[in-house]
Amino acid sequence: MIEYKREESFRREAIMNKQKKTVVIGLDCADPGLVFNEFRDDLPNLSWLMEKGTYGKLRSTTPPITVPAWMSMVTGKDPGELGLYGFQNRAEYAYGSLMIPNSRHIKDPTVWETLTKRGFKSIVLGVPLTYPPKPLNGCMVTSFLTPSIQSPYTYPPGLKDEIHKLVGDYRFDVDNLRIPDKQKIIDEVYEMTDKRFLLAEKFLREKDWDFFMMVEMGTDRMHHALWAHHDKTHFKHDPASPFKEAIHNYYKHVDEKLGTLFKALPEGTRIMIVSDHGVQKMKGGLAINDWLIENGYLVLKEDVSKPTRIEKLIIENKIDWSRTTAWVLGGYYGKLYINLKGREEKGIVRPGYFEAVRNRLVKEIKAIHEEDFITGEKKKMNTRIFKPEAIYKEAQNIPPDLMIYFGNLSWRAIGTVGNGSIWVHENDTGPDDANHAEDGIIISTEKECPASIMAVRDYILSFY
Repeated sequence: MIEYKREESFRREAIMNKQKKTVVIGLDCADPGLVFNEFRDDLPNLSWLMEKGTYGKLRSTTPPITVPAWMSMVTGKDPGELGLYGFQNRAEYAYGSLMIPNSRHIKDPTVWETLTKRGFKSIVLGVPLTYPPKPLNGCMVTSFLTPSIQSPYTYPPGLKDEIHKLVGDYRFDVDNLRIPDKQKIIDEVYEMTDKRFLLAEKFLREKDWDFFMMVEMGTDRMHHALWAHHDKTHFKHDPASPFKEAIHNYYKHVDEKLGTLFKALPEGTRIMIVSDHGVQKMKGGLAINDWLIENGYLVLKEDVSKPTRIEKLIIENKIDWSRTTAWVLGGYYGKLYINLKGREEKGIVRPGYFEAVRNRLVKEIKAIHEEDFITGEKKKMNTRIFKPEAIYKEAQNIPPDLMIYFGNLSWRAIGTVGNGSIWVHENDTGPDDANHAEDGIIISTEKECPASIMAVRDYILSFY
């Protein structure tokens, strides 16, 4: 009780000082090259904000992925401290034990939880890893990782009915990002964006709040689905594509929606626009598990005749663990695990040899070259590899033994086995034109703004 009274004094002092409100609007994957340069002349509201305050690149987490980047932003903890290394994490050391994280895995206080303790009211809309919703002083609508519209996706629970009356069935995400039907993706992105911004405007105008934060996923979805149509240097680019202006037009649409939101804000409100990472073209994929097989690090019990996910082979017990040194879970970056004796059930690498094996893998994987699909030219790949304990303050839960950025994230880590070549033309989980880049954006009405995601939490809390 004494602690609450002390925290409540923050709010009383802020009211006495006529504390300004703060709005944080996240645009997932919004890229500095597009916002600050290529599209800037067609984004009057973002341009106004840049001229009014300050802006720059915002360095993402390692890895620069939606999960964990947004949670690192609002907790100030790095991915290792959070124990989150991407959308897919090992739940325990059993080979097939994988989990998709949710809000229950977040043990560190978020910005809005800290503000709740200080007596301030928050509105939280669409911030990744907020499902299932936790109580707060204010209201919450969960993010794209919400299982379905039937799920309990709001706090308080009754807010669900209010949302349905306003927008009908709320849309958390597109139905399927990786399909050939680009127009379907575009239509769903616009529907999602319009409903989210309509909800945001209503909440800002009608609810009591001190802090507001929302994240729009549409920018990310447009990049992954349509980057080749936009980027003239992409090997799949078609200059006659009917979708070549789709990303440009969507950014203009979002800018219009931002302008409407700005009009709903009380005078003097602090505004921040942020993204969790940027975007770059995906040159292709490197089938790292096929490479491990070719080099004797991964051994199957029988040959695979068509591309098959490594997770499926693990579940079906088709890996010969008695002869396997390492395997990789694929994605925008590669998560390599060593089959360590005494840790994995059928581990073979003795602990005393762990570091030597890991260093040898680093050296050999960095030596892999990239191959141009059009010319066949082979050149240095500039792959970066990280050891979690070297980059994080601590590595909670089960980190990868190596984290691999093929071509500094210009190539995807293909997790499937049986591709016929280690260089893959298409993404192994369906059409995808882009990978992430390490720098996102930040625009703030204040004279200074942080340059790193890790500093955003303290920056926000300094206003309260």
